Amino acid sequence: MFQDSTIRKSLDHYIQRRIQEIPTEIKQTFPAIKQIWKCKDEADFLYGYYVGKIEEGALHYLLKATRASAGGYVDTFEIRGIIETHKKYLQETIELAIN
Repeated sequence: MFQDSTIRKSLDHYIQRRIQEIPTEIKQTFPAIKQIWKCKDEADFLYGYYVGKIEEGALHYLLKATRASAGGYVDTFEIRGIIETHKKYLQETIELAIN
């Protein structure tokens, strides 16, 4: 899908910027996850939540950047793979935000 390395690099930078915004979002949006969502592991809940949010945002970003239609051009599994390359960074960011 990403035959143009500049698009791949741009998407990677987008994902990194989104991860950097997470601590502020968590403090504003999820002040009491355990009480509201009845979650035992709030880090796991937030990890899944933010992977989905970043994937959605990355898809929108990529479609806008490439001016592609939502047809078969964009492979969401490839986007998820790029997000997963930042798994440790995302998990550490979430852990720091909730502790």
